[in-house]
Formats: sequence, C-alpha cells, structure tokens
Amino acid sequence: MIRMTNVTKKYADQIALRDISLTVPIGKIIGIVGGNGSGKSTLLKLMSGLSRATSGSVMINEEAAGRRTGKFVSYASESRYFYPMFTVREAMRFQASQLPEFNLAKAEEIMNLMRLDPQMKIKSLSKGNRGRLQIVLTLAKEVPYILMDEPLSGLDPMIRGSIVKGMISYVDLNTQTLVMTSHEVAEIETLIDGFIALKDGSLLKTADMEELHESEALHIEDWMKKAY
Repeated sequence: MIRMTNVTKKYADQIALRDISLTVPIGKIIGIVGGNGSGKSTLLKLMSGLSRATSGSVMINEEAAGRRTGKFVSYASESRYFYPMFTVREAMRFQASQLPEFNLAKAEEIMNLMRLDPQMKIKSLSKGNRGRLQIVLTLAKEVPYILMDEPLSGLDPMIRGSIVKGMISYVDLNTQTLVMTSHEVAEIETLIDGFIALKDGSLLKTADMEELHESEALHIEDWMKKAY
C-alpha cells in the first residue's frame, strides 16, 4: 500500500501540495485528475520517491519513500527522456541491464503490441512513438506500483483507445496497481476503478467510480465540471 499522511510539498515559496492524506492499495487502476498546476505530477513524484515531502510522510509498503523506492515502483514522467543514440531494442536491453525487476521478454511483447520498430533510433521517433516506448519500458518493470504521468499525451487519437486497452492488459491486478494522470478523463473512465481529484494543491475528493455513478449519477467529466 502507498500511504500519504499530512503531506505538504513546497518549492521555494510556492505550495504544490497541501496537507494530503490518502492510501492507494494493490489491485486498482487509479486516475489522478485536476487542472493544470493542481499538483498531479508532484503527487506522482512523491509516490515514486523521486521527490521528498516538505512535511508529512509517504510510505511505500511500510518503507519511507526515497532512493530505494525503485524496487517497488515503475515511474514514467511526462518529459520522456531517452538516450537518443539507442535503438528501441537497445533502450530495452539497457533497462534490463540496470534494473533487476525489468522483464525483457515482456518488453518485447509490449513493443510488438505498440507496433514499434526495434531497429529505429530513438532520435528518429515521433513524439507519439516516444510515448509508446515509454509505456513499454514502464510496464515491463515487474513491481507493485506503476505510476504514469500523462501516458496518453501525444498518442494518435485514432488509436489511443486500443493502446490504452492493450496497456491495461499488461497490468496484473492481483499483484500490481496502476496510477496515472490524464487530461483525457473521458477516455480513462471505463478503465479506472477510482480517482484522486486535486485542486490548487489540495485534495478535493477520492472516490470509487462505482460510488460516483451510484451516489451522484455523474460521469467523472461531468463531476469535474461541477466541482471545479
């Protein structure tokens, strides 16, 4: 379980997150939603151990989040930086050489699903194909928590739905949880089990999708328009 207790994160004089308390259990697909600047990316960085809370605690499987969190977490940032001289396959092999949790055979399967050319140089990939490669590298790491910041950004809208469904098929909900941020809330609604809503760095709501549909009779996009 990921447990955050009274977490505040400041950058200089700016508060990115304010007094956040929540839990994320195993076996769920969770969406983090909110407007630009609401703190979505910061929340993921804290969960990944790449950033430290200014106050409060972030625990991953009962250990404080930090440099050793990588054994529990696979994190994909929105920046999508790769070594440009690598081919797609070389990038996968490099990850396998560095990360004991990385499953190269699984990466090959997901690469084929994403229709990536293994011999293509990363510097020659389009923005959309770089996004697909990041999905491959993130999902092939066999850890309890998969954290993805805007994984749909830059993907062709015509095939985005099929890519997301394929992506979800490689998450084992008996042993893993997927947490993702997305501006495409309508597209992920049928896939997520619950959501975390942020506004101006504060926690607005956490809810199961079934609860939202039954108690408020709203789709998440309609709820967001009402709440924001």
